[in-house]
Amino acid sequence: MTALHHRTRRDFLHATLAGTALAATRLSSLPLRAAEAKPPRLKKAVKFGMIKVPGASIEDKFNLIKSLGFEGVEFDSPSNVDREEAVRARDKTGIVIHGVIDSIHWNVRLSDPDPAVRAKGVEGLRTAINDARLYGATTVLLVPGKVSNPNTENYEQCYARSQEEIRKVIPQAADAGVKIAIEVVWNDFITKPQQLIEYVDDFQTPTVGAYFDVSNMVKYGVPPATWIRMLGKRMLKFDFKGYSHKYKWVPIGEGDEDWPEVLKALDEIGYHGWATSEVSGGGEKELRDVADRMNRVLGLSS
Repeated sequence: MTALHHRTRRDFLHATLAGTALAATRLSSLPLRAAEAKPPRLKKAVKFGMIKVPGASIEDKFNLIKSLGFEGVEFDSPSNVDREEAVRARDKTGIVIHGVIDSIHWNVRLSDPDPAVRAKGVEGLRTAINDARLYGATTVLLVPGKVSNPNTENYEQCYARSQEEIRKVIPQAADAGVKIAIEVVWNDFITKPQQLIEYVDDFQTPTVGAYFDVSNMVKYGVPPATWIRMLGKRMLKFDFKGYSHKYKWVPIGEGDEDWPEVLKALDEIGYHGWATSEVSGGGEKELRDVADRMNRVLGLSS
């Protein structure tokens, strides 16, 4: 795929927390608003790192989130988690390890100008795929790169380099039955839905899809529901927290996400999968609050 081809396709595709009382009012109104949309069938999950119970085993942590109505988790890879213990806990509790997060993708980037760094990034991605296979996870979440310098790591370079490196591991991912899910973050690389569509489609394989963060993209102006409708079947997973243009990161349900419209869009594209929160988490009290907020915004029963 030449740089000219990328430019031609790209040119074508591109042709509040006002107070405690206000926050409480907004959150309390969510069940009614969410009910206005036809709720898709969604399964609640958390990032494993959100479960902060000192001294607890993985099985104990899984039992805790299960008691709160969560059905799944995502693990970092690499991490200090005992993988065999995690598999045993999965089997005993029924909690699904639905995804793995490439935990080195931000600092060891596939878009780095240094080929040696990119090679380490590829090995990290291969490790994440192997872990996903062990866990029975269906996706590896990947941030493909970062636009950090107009001369050495710009948009075109980030695009070309990361695509070249990801292509090296597609056969491994396909053999493992794991999909590489490209996440949208504040990396100044993919900030518009057309860009993500082009990036995913250029691989020309169902092994690469999109991991859409509903809250991350509020900042850039295109409504999350529009992203979802445009991505369609490319969207493999989604996660969220709470983003407010005025206050930035806020609790789930107190941001500028239009959740009834998000739910409507999810149903329109036939998405009935995992919905994963990405917040600070904590112990039982904090996680119960996360579960309650997720139930409200997603229109789910407790």
